This record gives sequence, structure tokens and C-alpha cells, in this order.
Amino acid sequence: MLQIVPYEQPHRSTFRELNEAWISRYFKLEEPDRRALNDPEGYIIDKGGFIFMALYDGNVAGTCALIKIDDKMVELAKMAVDDNVQGKGIGYALGKACIDKAREMGFEKIELLSNTKLKPAIHLYRKLGFVEVPLPPTEYERADIKMEIVF
Repeated sequence: MLQIVPYEQPHRSTFRELNEAWISRYFKLEEPDRRALNDPEGYIIDKGGFIFMALYDGNVAGTCALIKIDDKMVELAKMAVDDNVQGKGIGYALGKACIDKAREMGFEKIELLSNTKLKPAIHLYRKLGFVEVPLPPTEYERADIKMEIVF
């Protein structure tokens, strides 16, 4: 059974481990990753963002965050699903929960940065309603695509 729940401090190490696993598999950990993963409460939650955790059969199986950019916009970031449970709709459920939460919090736009070599992720974002927009300069070396949803 799948449950999407708000992040709590005991999730901190799993939040980090899930994200480090996928980032390290395809890319290298970058400074913006370290800021978010070393202090998710201070970097994300205390600044007006939100983190969801996915529980699958009672075990933490995934995560996704909303990082506040300004009063009108958040970034969908740090989405990760455990390899052992991929393909079960967990990423979609996390993305949908983040979109609904952003809307509920009064934001007008969600953006994300990704890399086109992550084909399943890009497909998921399109399925959630994200559309590609021009990529501005970014502090992430790996980012080669920007997508957004405007409410």
C-alpha cells in the first residue's frame, strides 16, 4: 500500500540516502545538492517549502520536495524513488502531491530542472503536466532542461 506523508525529522537520513543514490548513479553531487541534503529543514522547510515522503508497505520508498523561490513560485526538486519499488506509481504520486500542495499553498508556478538523459523522469514530468521552457543559467552543471507548470 502506498502512502504519501509529510516529511518529519526522523526521515532526514533516508531523504539524503535516496537522493544521493540516484544523483551518484548518473552524475556527481553538486554544492546545491549538499545544501538541501545536509539540512532539509533549514534549506527547504524553514524557508516556506515542503517535503513529502512516500511509504510503500510501511517502508520509506521515495521523496520529493518543493523549494520556495519567491511568493509566487516553487521548485520541484529532490525527487527520488528507491530502485526496488520503481514502476509502481510512486514518483507520479509524489509529483501529484507536490503539485496539489503548491496550489494549496497559493503558488502560481512550479518549475524544475532536470537532465534529458533521465528519460523516465522527463516522461513522468510531462505526464504530470510540466512543459519545457528555455533553460536559464543555473548553478547545476547537470541541468540541461527546465520545465514548469503555471496554474
